[in-house]
Amino acid sequence: MSNNHTQGPGGAGNQNPQGYRRERDGRGQSPNTFNGTGALPPVNAGRGYAGGFDFEAMIESLRELFARDRQVASQQDSKRCGICYLYFSSEELQYREEEGFYVCAGCAHALGKQTLRMIRRQQK
Repeated sequence: MSNNHTQGPGGAGNQNPQGYRRERDGRGQSPNTFNGTGALPPVNAGRGYAGGFDFEAMIESLRELFARDRQVASQQDSKRCGICYLYFSSEELQYREEEGFYVCAGCAHALGKQTLRMIRRQQK
């Protein structure tokens, strides 16, 4: 009798289990596993977001905001807020002399009396 006993596929002594071969060959993979190309699996457009946040409304709001920003930026007297970087007409901005930048009403309200040091000063 011999002590050399070989087990069949899937046995405890098998060094190459069939599950490993399926993954390596690309068969039997779940949709969330790495596909070898570096690309993420495609997003299922039919699947909705379970949370309460409306991403479509946010995207549409950002489109409107950037369209307005481009329109204002094309005007002769427009300047950029040093905090949010959106364009405003000169009348809508306040120049903060100590820090050296323009600030819109929304950012001025958020900053309050707090000073914010900038690396570069905006030209007045």
